[in-house]
Amino acid sequence: MENIINSLSDLLWGQLVYVLLAVGIYFTLRLGLIQFRHFGHMFSVMKNSTKSDAAGISSFQALCTGLAARVGTGNIAGVAVAIYLGGPGAIFWMWLIAMIGMASAFVESSLAQLYKIKDDEGSYRGGPAYYMEKGLGQRWMGILFSLFLIACFGLAFNGVQANSISAAMLNAFDVPKWITGVGLAMISGIIIFGGLRGIARFSELVVPFMAVAYLLIAAVVVGMNAEKLPDVIMMIVRSAFGVEQAGAGALGYTIAQAMLNGIKRGLFSNEAGMGSAPNTAATASPYPPHPASQGYVQMMGVFIDTIVICTCTAFIVLLSNQYAPGNGVTGINLTQAALSEHIGNFGNTFIALAVFFFAFTSIVANYAYAENNLVFLEHNHPSRLAIFRLCVLAMVIWGAVADLPIVWTLADISMAFMIITNVIALLLLSNTAIKLAKDYNQQRKEGKLPTFDANQYPELKGKIEPGVWDNNN
Repeated sequence: MENIINSLSDLLWGQLVYVLLAVGIYFTLRLGLIQFRHFGHMFSVMKNSTKSDAAGISSFQALCTGLAARVGTGNIAGVAVAIYLGGPGAIFWMWLIAMIGMASAFVESSLAQLYKIKDDEGSYRGGPAYYMEKGLGQRWMGILFSLFLIACFGLAFNGVQANSISAAMLNAFDVPKWITGVGLAMISGIIIFGGLRGIARFSELVVPFMAVAYLLIAAVVVGMNAEKLPDVIMMIVRSAFGVEQAGAGALGYTIAQAMLNGIKRGLFSNEAGMGSAPNTAATASPYPPHPASQGYVQMMGVFIDTIVICTCTAFIVLLSNQYAPGNGVTGINLTQAALSEHIGNFGNTFIALAVFFFAFTSIVANYAYAENNLVFLEHNHPSRLAIFRLCVLAMVIWGAVADLPIVWTLADISMAFMIITNVIALLLLSNTAIKLAKDYNQQRKEGKLPTFDANQYPELKGKIEPGVWDNNN
């Protein structure tokens, strides 16, 4: 059974990597290279990002919640694995797929904003399941997506993140795994039972702190090795195109390994096109008051996750002497060894703490995604929601002490089917997303504050939720 599951996962992901790459290129071209032409606007749209209303969280909170889920152990361990398996050139392809994937992130988050609804408590809900139901008129498709996401993010991935934290605490501080698991469940429960707004407030406080701390430690490492940095950057570029291995007789294979590992790890990290981040993007009250503004915000999330934070890990590893192909040191161990070389034994402790914060915030944000889709299936049933929250906390405790390779694989399969469903919906709704982008930027050119006017979209009549965009002006 394990062999069958692993074979299915390899088959799906062997194709999905290229599907997501192709979709990202397609949207990049259709949107006129939006992530490059409007790169600066991603930052300027954040000027008023703390605004919110009674129905939604602020754009800044939505960005932080999305980053809480995106930034996890993959940013620390996954980057090291990509370098070990694909060489330094994998980082170049990781950068490239992030820049391309930003277009996919724009499309899915803009659509999530457009088709969002108000739940029974008057709060915004939305995401791929909702634009499948509202935009395509296919509720069955939204149900499938929700089930795949709940299995993946709500249960399996939270077990995996808890496992990473417990292993790091055991190695760094000799804390038994079961104690870590119980403690995690208690802290997570306080935040999770506070609802989506509580999760947003938590993310708003913790995510900037953990990101800045990691950036600072990376800046210290780069400062200590500034003279080596140009050589490392050249090594990344040369390795990406096989220049370093040109005489090894396996040039094509080397480039393919760098591409495959860089693209795969990059997609796992930034989640562009997967349909996860739109679940939190939809809950925001965007400013400017237009669905496309949240598209820009979530493009920025992809940039921060991969171009900024993953690059920090890459420089920590490649500026050290710890990277050696075939020596068996990879993943979190490689990152710990590299940082310890730079700053001493504190490197082990710092990575353990970074893993704790990165993985813990992922647990909380992953739950938020799952809750959003549970509400889509069940609407607001407080008793069932409470039972689901207890199941999530039980998964955290179990994941902290369990051996989880099979759970990882099952999560990958659930995510693969989730992506397939989402990509089909994105392609079918692509014309609407392109129109949103054009409308938004036309208003910018005219010197106006981009504002969504439902009257300009007669084709959406009966599809967007009454009371959400009607009185937007």
